[in-house]
Amino acid sequence: MNITVIFFLGLIIALVGVIPPGLLNMTAAKVSLKEGYNRGIAFSVGVCFIVFLQTYIAAMFARYLNNHRDVVEILQRVAFVIFILITIYYLLLAKTSPKPDIEAHTRSSHSRFFQGMFLSAINVFPIPYQAYMTITIATFGWFNFEKISIISYVSGATTGTFVMLYFYIFFFDKIKNKAFTSQKNMNYIIGAITGIVAGVTLINILMDL
Repeated sequence: MNITVIFFLGLIIALVGVIPPGLLNMTAAKVSLKEGYNRGIAFSVGVCFIVFLQTYIAAMFARYLNNHRDVVEILQRVAFVIFILITIYYLLLAKTSPKPDIEAHTRSSHSRFFQGMFLSAINVFPIPYQAYMTITIATFGWFNFEKISIISYVSGATTGTFVMLYFYIFFFDKIKNKAFTSQKNMNYIIGAITGIVAGVTLINILMDL
């Protein structure tokens, strides 16, 4: 598989994972609004440094699982049920709640970099998410676990995360009052994303039968 294609697969998968407003992208936006773009960027670079390490760990874990297909089959079925339940929750059950107001106290660019690293490190969701998605695209033959492919994918995932954080930093002030960013619509977006992932998981399960 062409490493450029693998890079963009990693970019798109990470981009989709960071679209819903969460602690990292909302904090990046708040820092930028209150302290300027440079400190928002410093925060985002710190986030992406940890994302690179997390995605690499996820790829290594996925490579191990890929060599134990019986374990992968069990995890696929468990993941399918989980994604279906998450989809139902966000599309039908999730309630609208006020957006958290994250206060950004004045700090130096270096401290914002380390803050980004810290908040990213305690957010462990990228590891299982990337491990699962890496195995999924490998199942379709779009990815292999050679070193150059892993580095390309990890670099793409890091870039995709930074692109979405960059979007929040530079455009959040313009779109924060738009319908797109309402909690209800974001619930629908998250539900749609997990629904698509559930559909891909079901296809993989059926292919293995």
